[in-house]
Formats: sequence, structure tokens, C-alpha cells
Amino acid sequence: MASEAGAFWLREPGAGEIRTAPLPAPGPGEVQVRTLFSAVSRGTETLVFRGEVPPDQHATMRAPFQEGEFPAPVKYGYLNVGTVTAGPGELLGRTVFCLYPHQTAYVVPADAVVPVPDGVPAERAVLAGTVETAVNALWDARPRIGDRVTVVGAGMVGCCVAALLARFPGVDLQLVDADPGRQAVAAALGVPFAAPADAAAGRDLVVHASATGPGLQRSLELLAPEGTVLELSWYGDHAIKLALGGAFHSSRLTIRSSQVGTVGRPDRSYRQRLALALDLLRDPRFDALVTGRSPFAELPSVLAGLASGEIPALCHLVTYGE
Repeated sequence: MASEAGAFWLREPGAGEIRTAPLPAPGPGEVQVRTLFSAVSRGTETLVFRGEVPPDQHATMRAPFQEGEFPAPVKYGYLNVGTVTAGPGELLGRTVFCLYPHQTAYVVPADAVVPVPDGVPAERAVLAGTVETAVNALWDARPRIGDRVTVVGAGMVGCCVAALLARFPGVDLQLVDADPGRQAVAAALGVPFAAPADAAAGRDLVVHASATGPGLQRSLELLAPEGTVLELSWYGDHAIKLALGGAFHSSRLTIRSSQVGTVGRPDRSYRQRLALALDLLRDPRFDALVTGRSPFAELPSVLAGLASGEIPALCHLVTYGE
């Protein structure tokens, strides 16, 4: 059994490295997992990479198996799929998802991993954490049959929300993004696409996930009277500016936040929400979100490229052992 692993660490804002991590033998109630794939949660992880987590959010933004502290050095990440190589018999050899950072192998409590259902490829299963965020958003938003709904921001989270909303009966759905290249992804998801200037107005619900002030402003402009913007973006330490002197008050508009750290239904647990997200990933349309791929050894330069915008991938897959 291996006694050490490779782990990605943010050494300082803007600079990452691969370090050697000790790999203890699993004890009672623990599993050892050999990573097959991880993925970069682009919005959050690039903010972490640039050192933009506000001091008052350091505790809130901790990942479940994070090591170190913000801004750096820190081992951060939470989209990991691997094979159980040691542990309880019912899990041995199973492909599992875990909210673990980018690391070649690791040991965690057995209840920290969730088996990937048959019919969900390991490469697609890395999206479970993002689909979980989308599930929580829709629990918060509570769309109704026949609603006119727009998703502003066709990143990982916005696309996952749109993919789930496409299953709702009678919903008039549109996905909006300033990048015309996202139209192809929208088409693969079966969702109508529009540029911000061409987006349909009079919407009952707008889910905002562009992480920009102009995106949030446009989301408000698209609402019908009494409509709601569900805000999924996380801005880190960036302040945004909104013009609220127009229809915001007269039309009784609402901005509501949604955050995956709290389960949006009191009758569901974190584990149940994650298991549901994995089950939803049986849908092969989610493969359209995996648009980049690199080996683990290149992760320091890949994250730098994602943070600068040089690498434009939606979900960037990290491969191990290929």
C-alpha cells in the first residue's frame, strides 16, 4: 500500500505547486481512494488561486478536507472521483465521489464518499458538486409549471441549472451569456440561448450566475413585476455596483441569495442532496460541460491559465495516471 501521494497546493496567490503528502493506512471506518479524475470548480477555485477570499469569509469558504489557511499556503478543491482501494468490503473497488482537493490518493472516513451510480462515467461524475449546487438553487427558487425563467451566466453552475430546468414541464427557458461561444453548449443541453441585449423580458425568475455586476443588473431588468433574481454568484472581495432607482421598487422585485453550504430543504441531508446530484448525472447531456482536460502534473500552470482567462474551459478535467 502506498505511503505517500502527490497533492496540489497554492503556495502563494497566483502560484501553485505539487507537494508530497503522507498517506496513512486507513483505520476502522475509513477508506483509501486512488483518484481517477478531479475537476476545477472554476469560479471559486480561481478566486482562491488569486487570493481573493475576503478575510471575513475564510471560515465559511473552507472546503471539507482543506489544509492550510487562506490566502495561502492552502490545499483546496472539492470535485474528486476515484476508486476505493482499501476499506469496508461494500465499498472496495467502487468508484466514488468525494469533496476532496486535487490529490493522487487520500484517506477519509467512509461516510465522506458517495458511490457513483452505474451508468454515470467517472469523467462526468466530477460534476456532482456543481450539479449539487444547481439542485440546491432550484430548491431555493421553487420554479413553477409554466414559469418564464432565464439563467444569466453560462458557466459551470449556470449551465447545470439550465440543464435541470430543461426538465421542468411547461417552463419557458432561456440561457444568456455575453460569450457567443456558449451557444454551442446551450444547444447541447437543449436550451435556447441569447446574448444579453437580445434576452427575453418579462421573466418570473432569473437565476444569476455570471459573477459580474452587469450580469446582475441585466438580470433585474429582465424581471416581470414581483419577479425574483436568485443570486448564485460569489464575488469574493470584489464590490459590485447596481442601479436600483428604476423599476426595482415600483415593480417590487426581489434579489435572493442561494448558497450550497446550507441545504435548501429541511427534509434532506447533505448526503441525500449529493446522491441526488450523482443520479441526475445519468443524463449524457452533461458531457458538454467538460471542455478541457490536463494531467495532474500540469495543474499549477493550468490553474494559472484558468485564473487569467488564457484557458477558457467550462469544466476543466484533471486526469491521473493516463
